[in-house]
Amino acid sequence: MMMLSNIMNENIKEFDEYDFLYFGNRTYTNIEVDRLSTIFSNYLLSEVENSGDKVIVYLANCPEVIISYQAILKAGKVVVPVMYALNAKEIQYIIEDSNVNTIITSNALLENIVKVAEKTGKKLNVIVTDNIENDAAEGSVNIHELEKIYNHSKSQNREELNISEDDLAVILYTSGTTGQPKGVMLTHRNLYISAQSAARLMKAEMWKKPTLVALPLAHSFGFTAMNTYLFLGSSVVIIERFNADEIFKAVEKHKIRTFTAVPAMIYGMVMNPNIDSYDLSSLEGVLSSSAPLPLALMEAFTKKTGTEVWQGYGLSEASPVVSTQWRGATIKPGSVGLPIDIVRVKIINDEGEELPRNEVGELAVKGLNVTPGYYQLEEETAKTIVDGWLRTGDLARIDEDGDIFIVDRKKDIIIRGGLNIFPRDSEEIIMTHPDVLEVAVIGVPDEEMGERVVAYVVKRPESVITELNVISHSQEHLAKYKTPQEVVFVDQLPRNGVGKILKRKISELYQNKVMN
Repeated sequence: MMMLSNIMNENIKEFDEYDFLYFGNRTYTNIEVDRLSTIFSNYLLSEVENSGDKVIVYLANCPEVIISYQAILKAGKVVVPVMYALNAKEIQYIIEDSNVNTIITSNALLENIVKVAEKTGKKLNVIVTDNIENDAAEGSVNIHELEKIYNHSKSQNREELNISEDDLAVILYTSGTTGQPKGVMLTHRNLYISAQSAARLMKAEMWKKPTLVALPLAHSFGFTAMNTYLFLGSSVVIIERFNADEIFKAVEKHKIRTFTAVPAMIYGMVMNPNIDSYDLSSLEGVLSSSAPLPLALMEAFTKKTGTEVWQGYGLSEASPVVSTQWRGATIKPGSVGLPIDIVRVKIINDEGEELPRNEVGELAVKGLNVTPGYYQLEEETAKTIVDGWLRTGDLARIDEDGDIFIVDRKKDIIIRGGLNIFPRDSEEIIMTHPDVLEVAVIGVPDEEMGERVVAYVVKRPESVITELNVISHSQEHLAKYKTPQEVVFVDQLPRNGVGKILKRKISELYQNKVMN
């Protein structure tokens, strides 16, 4: 059966005992992670009063995240992963929407949970993975210390529960790039088969090889990456928060051949002044997904490291993998690769009709990895999953070889004078200017033309680039109507926890700018 709760046991049967997780100076074997998660699971079942059927894990990357996920799943409960960067207000929304009573967190993040408990009057069970130092927590929440659970547990035998592969395993809250976060429901089968498929693809290069995780483990990409590494018997260096130097050190020390990243991480590595100080010769390729990777950035990374960048595409609703490039495949610039072996894809128009090859429309996906829907949002589910096909909201085309090319987010299209403009076209061109570090292009209301194109640009330090420079550079390569009518220079672009640029926030910034 395709059960996430069995994945550790399957790993141990396949690979025996090995060093599974490296974190700072601490090493955990796969058997130790399995034992600790079983102890924790039994505690959740028997000792945490009113624990409920869902448990939030609100932690920065650490081994306790993996242990907690396994414990919750073994207890037959549902994991609700939450980004450590979220504030109390955002946490409150997820707690109330998912009706969670139990939260696993650290002392550093406990204050946010206490604020939620005090504001809502809800008595929360809080399991802290390190030492409690917050006296204000007393009385506001029921505190449990994970170390005491390990030391005083009476049972290390796993309880067998009546759960199936179609049961809910995880609720992943979307990043809320276009509004309030939605809870994506994922079953044991959804997540198991997605990781299993990824492992089949990576087996030749990754079988029993070391890798690293700097992606947030609360994100669907990081979550599935860890499950994939269990299938592969990989040893994993866990990076608490993205830090380019820590990644370089891990690659040098453990002779890592490949790892997964998002474009913001690749950008951070390219811009790190110490990159040439490390021995990265073992590195063969980096798999980038979660957001579009500008071609100029990909080329800069390859030039700096001599390493390939493979692109993939996915979304939480697909657990999350849809397509990917990998070593040995024909790498087409701008492509996110071929669909993985468990999914079908097609391009559709607004009426849901399939379009011919190389025509641009909405990408639709079907497979056993696709979510059954959004938690408590039946209307939203019905709009997103039609006749079993997940409508991704991404505009794409599929070429004659089956490679997928993401064109843009459907909601981000700019319509100027009746003509469609894809922001990514303009962003790719602006990024080629030597004085530009980052860019995001949005559409804003325009009385005459419907919308006008505005570019938000982060320029290189000490650069003297002007608005006219950006516009002129764009018009050298694109039709005039596709280029910015206005350029706004900013110190940084708003992002979510995995570095995806939040265009909704940029639109709000522009609106505030106009009003002021």
